[in-house]
Amino acid sequence: MKNFDRRHFLGNAAGAAVGIGLWHRDPRLLGFDLDSRPKPKSVAAIVTVYRKNSHADVLVGKILSGWKQDQGIGPALTLASLYVDQYPQDDMSRSLAAEHGFRLCKTIAESIELDTGRVAVDGVLCIGEHGDYPWNDKEQHLYPRRRLFGEIADAFERLGKVVPIFHDKHPGPVWDDAKWIYDRATELKIPWMAGSSLVVSYRNPDKTLPWGSDLEACVAIGYSGLDVYGFHTLDFLQCIIERRESQHTGVDWVQSYSVHALPNLLESKLIDAKLLDAGLASSGTNLKTVLEASGEGAAIFMVHYMDGLLVPVVMLSSFATGISVACRTTTGEAFATRVEERPEPRYPHFAYLLKGFEQMVHTGSPVYPVERTMLAAGILDRVLTSRRDGNLRVDTPELNIQYKPVNYGHAPHLQLNRY
Repeated sequence: MKNFDRRHFLGNAAGAAVGIGLWHRDPRLLGFDLDSRPKPKSVAAIVTVYRKNSHADVLVGKILSGWKQDQGIGPALTLASLYVDQYPQDDMSRSLAAEHGFRLCKTIAESIELDTGRVAVDGVLCIGEHGDYPWNDKEQHLYPRRRLFGEIADAFERLGKVVPIFHDKHPGPVWDDAKWIYDRATELKIPWMAGSSLVVSYRNPDKTLPWGSDLEACVAIGYSGLDVYGFHTLDFLQCIIERRESQHTGVDWVQSYSVHALPNLLESKLIDAKLLDAGLASSGTNLKTVLEASGEGAAIFMVHYMDGLLVPVVMLSSFATGISVACRTTTGEAFATRVEERPEPRYPHFAYLLKGFEQMVHTGSPVYPVERTMLAAGILDRVLTSRRDGNLRVDTPELNIQYKPVNYGHAPHLQLNRY
């Protein structure tokens, strides 16, 4: 298996410009020079389904209709083609193709080649989320992300050219699929990113771990489904704790617990009680509510990093209302922050996610390392394996993933209208 040293993918992606982002229909109100806007790059979108408020809608829709999807200014991208894997009754893609004039393609290869005999787009947005797909015995929703990526990569290889790819969420759900995609991208030298929209969303309060902090303890709180929101929780956790002072970012073992084990884990001090209280309060609940709940759909994921940091990830199904992370450094400084999922204007965290794709298409380099997302995807697959197998500890030598994090911002500090 290939290792995870992909510095050649990062190029000049050591950082990103930050500033206060303001949204207006008329960019001149911001003193924005329309002449400075680069020529839009063309992209293909490969999606599982395209219905209202699907990930396809709130990502591709911003290319078609602006950051706020109100016909205002948007990214310097144009949609050349769209491949849709499934067409439910509430499909939007056909009507949007008629309205906006992009090609609705029957195959992924067609969406990339467009009858030209070459790669006819400057980037590919791959959205393998939502749709009627099976589940496995670990309760993972088996979206066809490997198949979608494989067909994109096959087209690149046949046509002799690669362009940047952004993978919405993560490339799993099964680790073998994620690692296959990683290796294929490495082999073809494809500039490639993936990740949760919540990593770049608003935070309340707007805090993060200072660079180089000596982290003493950390607790993460998540909600909703273990698969669908377990990834969001782990990717958000990782984007914060990767900033700590450590020579090792990898994970050497994980273990799942029933949420009913919480009192014993607190008594044994495997979970820091003060940080747990802070995280629970930040995520909209408290210890009493959790202890009195049925625990259905909930779990505790213990994640042991190679530098010795042990992080409990308390997934609370419907017993919490948000994702939060609570940290304390060895100097005693502590904070808890909750990531916000604002519905208006049109799920803005997806605008900030799309901004990263836009920057990569224009520069040819990822703006943050895909290894962070690979680590979160791998942790999730392995803790769900532990849960399926009776909460046994799972050693994870394959998650010895080392990478150099970058100081990429989050809302509202990323400036959407800057090019």
